[in-house]
Amino acid sequence: MTDERHSSVAGQPATSDTAGALHSVPLPPGWDEAVRLDEDPATIPDPASVEVPAELRAEVERRMAMYPEHHSAVLPALAAAQQVHGWCSPEAIEQVAAVMQVTPAYLSSVATFYDMLRTQPLGSHYLYVCTGVACHLRNAKAVYESIEAQAGEQGLEDWEVREFECLGACDMAPMASIDGRFIGPIEEGDAGELVTALNEGRQPFPGRGLSDPGFRLPWADGGAAPDRPGPPEQPDVHPAGGTWKDAEVLDMPPAEGPSPHPRPLLKPLDPGTSEVPEPDEEP
Repeated sequence: MTDERHSSVAGQPATSDTAGALHSVPLPPGWDEAVRLDEDPATIPDPASVEVPAELRAEVERRMAMYPEHHSAVLPALAAAQQVHGWCSPEAIEQVAAVMQVTPAYLSSVATFYDMLRTQPLGSHYLYVCTGVACHLRNAKAVYESIEAQAGEQGLEDWEVREFECLGACDMAPMASIDGRFIGPIEEGDAGELVTALNEGRQPFPGRGLSDPGFRLPWADGGAAPDRPGPPEQPDVHPAGGTWKDAEVLDMPPAEGPSPHPRPLLKPLDPGTSEVPEPDEEP
């Protein structure tokens, strides 16, 4: 999935390239290292030798029981470990591997593939601002930048604040996920109160979360959706081969060589052939 976006830990502004450039996503550590063939093969941890928190073990086992093939529970099991540890640390992966009886390498390959699983300690909590297509059309980029700026100004700590490609709640665009709680639609002016609430340990915007009792979209009762602030600024792009306007200013030399038709076409080509009929002979 992939999308080009940038992320930051709250309080540490994200770095970006020049305006209009794509933002790169850091690759997982070790992606460019050669395969270490001299090491012992990956082994499944001994359940008796790995101490697993009781709540994590219960949740992983519950998820495994929901599928005919226990490998299908990998994603929810890793999400549960992330909730307990704050990220998919080597310790967390070892614990899940011991319960599921798979290799830690297998779990690491899954954790480094899926964007919602964190393999670095970026904060115990997360705030993802959707900048996918539907949210992008409602100025989500500016909403994210306002939240990021407020996080830096207010010194928001222990929160990962970043863009997200799509959170699947397009009807409430622009929106964000706060530790899995979907809120929206949000505006640039909401950034200050949102970050203040997180700093104070309060739930931002009660009643505006998708899971909140009685939640309704502002336009659910026949009201109009808010006007868009205008099309977002787009980078200046053009086809790799240039445009027709570019071609008009080129000094094109005149065509040279024989005519593409060395003899006149006396009759239309016979259907299904590329042969020119011979002229009729005079009597």
